[in-house]
Amino acid sequence: MDLRKLKTLIDLVSDSNVSELEITEAEGKVRIVKGGPAMVQAYSHPVYPPMSAPVQSAAPAAAAVAAVPAAAAPAEAVAAGHTVKSPMVGTFYRSSSPGAKPFVEVGDTIKEGDTICIIEAMKILNEIEADKSGTITKIQCENGQAVEYGQALFIIE
Repeated sequence: MDLRKLKTLIDLVSDSNVSELEITEAEGKVRIVKGGPAMVQAYSHPVYPPMSAPVQSAAPAAAAVAAVPAAAAPAEAVAAGHTVKSPMVGTFYRSSSPGAKPFVEVGDTIKEGDTICIIEAMKILNEIEADKSGTITKIQCENGQAVEYGQALFIIE
C-alpha cells in the first residue's frame, strides 16, 4: 500500500469518530485502531509458527499429553451406551419454553429423529434430534447451561 494513502487513512481515523478501520487490498491488509497513540498493523501474508519444537520441551509436553487420556478414560468408561453430542456451541435447553414440559426425561424411550433438546446459538433456537433410537439413561447437562461443540448431552441405550 502506498505510504501517502496509509498516512491519509491514519489522519482520517484520528480526525473522526471511527475507532477502528480495516482495509484489505491485493497488496495486503491494513488495520488502524484508535486509542492512545495511533497503532498501525500492516501485513501481506499470514505468519505461521515454526514447525519444529525445541527438543528439551518435547518430553514435558509428551508427559502432559499422556496424562490427559489416562484421566479421561475413567469418565468414558462410566458413560456406557450411545452418547449424543452437541453439534455446536450454545446454550442447552431441555424444553421449548421456560414453563413447558422437557422434551425427554431419564427413562423415556425415543426414536431416531425425535427432538430431544434445543441449543440456542446466536439467538437461533436449534432443535437437536436423536441420532439413535433407545432409552434415555442419563442427561449430561443442566437446563440453561452453556455447552461446547462435541460435549456429551445425553446417553442412550
